[in-house]
Amino acid sequence: MSPATTFSSYEQACAKHSWEVPERYNIAADVCDRHPREKLAMIHEDFRGAVREVSWGELQDTANRFANVLRAHGVQRRDRVAMLLPATPETAGVFFGTWKAGGILLSMSVLYGDEGIRHRLKDSQAKVLVTNEENAERVERSLVEHLLMLDDQLLHRGSTSFNNVDTAAEDAAQLYYSSGTTGLAKGILHAHRYILAHEEFTYCHDVRDGELFHGMGEWAWAAGICPLLGPWRLGAVQAVYQREGGFDPGKQLEFLSRHEVSNVFATPTAIRSMMAIADAGRRYPQKFRVVCSAGEPLNPEAIRWFREQYGVTVLDCYGLTESYPLCANYPFMEVREGSMGKPMPGWEVEILDEDERPVRQGERGEICLKARSNPHYPLGYWNRPPEDSEEVFGGDWFHTKDAAKADQEATSGTRAGPTT
Repeated sequence: MSPATTFSSYEQACAKHSWEVPERYNIAADVCDRHPREKLAMIHEDFRGAVREVSWGELQDTANRFANVLRAHGVQRRDRVAMLLPATPETAGVFFGTWKAGGILLSMSVLYGDEGIRHRLKDSQAKVLVTNEENAERVERSLVEHLLMLDDQLLHRGSTSFNNVDTAAEDAAQLYYSSGTTGLAKGILHAHRYILAHEEFTYCHDVRDGELFHGMGEWAWAAGICPLLGPWRLGAVQAVYQREGGFDPGKQLEFLSRHEVSNVFATPTAIRSMMAIADAGRRYPQKFRVVCSAGEPLNPEAIRWFREQYGVTVLDCYGLTESYPLCANYPFMEVREGSMGKPMPGWEVEILDEDERPVRQGERGEICLKARSNPHYPLGYWNRPPEDSEEVFGGDWFHTKDAAKADQEATSGTRAGPTT
């Protein structure tokens, strides 16, 4: 399923690019149902060291069972289904079940504070919350119509046969909440089509069928769920580590080393925490082929440290919850430390002044994305006045509010670097 095309240059990648978005599209049908039942989907390890190999047949059965459970609880199109769960095979299965039933997925990290959970449940007006025994007491029961405990008893209420709701590519599928650094987190609504825009797994990660992939992001962010779904579309096997609490760099590197994971999505925070481990490359030898990073700029010192330890240059990407990734570094292009690279093929990104005019080479401007120019473009903000979405998403350009400048290669696709 991984594209056979390899690219020798950025220009070739852009020239060969085209968007293919069908009118009718469902994330679960594309990412989950397409695989042979016997094919390996996931190697899961929890913090106690228990390892499970999970086939696509198991995930498909879990997804169908949960879709039937949702139907029995009256879930219809556009109903929000919230999750407060750790990273397990069952959690991934109920993600797919939500999309099969036509619901909108809201996944929350178990690391969120109670007030953050309460805000998301109240603002989203979720019909259903799925959680486990460890987290059930953190939730106000009155905030949702149905509180479901994810266990074998729940899943076995549903049949392994389910006819997917026929969704359009434009139908709502995913509700993410921004980080909320300036006030309460805002919900951003994405359509089923959004996963089709995540071609960084082709251009940056060069995902290959059957290889082991690992994403370090929480399954509550775009940078956590998309590195789960995107590689799966291309046939990768997910290596999933279920943490006991926060990020532990030593345990993370030991897990990757033991399973010989070759393709990794990391975060700058995770990589910087690894730098505190003396002789990490010797203590935790790896089989890395490609490592990418996103979430915030990756400082040059971290890029150099990772290269010294593991012989791999981390490819830094840039994007936001609203649209991601806008820009990236690629295996077929020279990586300049401190640069966010060039726009993803098919993404119309410019550095503009306050009048939405392109700035000159080397001048500081704002990173802007041409509105409605790719499948990731959001449907709008959730539970906000219509004028809020119109102001941000309804114009000719989406304004990121992030500043950058372009170097001398701007004529062949802006190579941007962040400025302060």
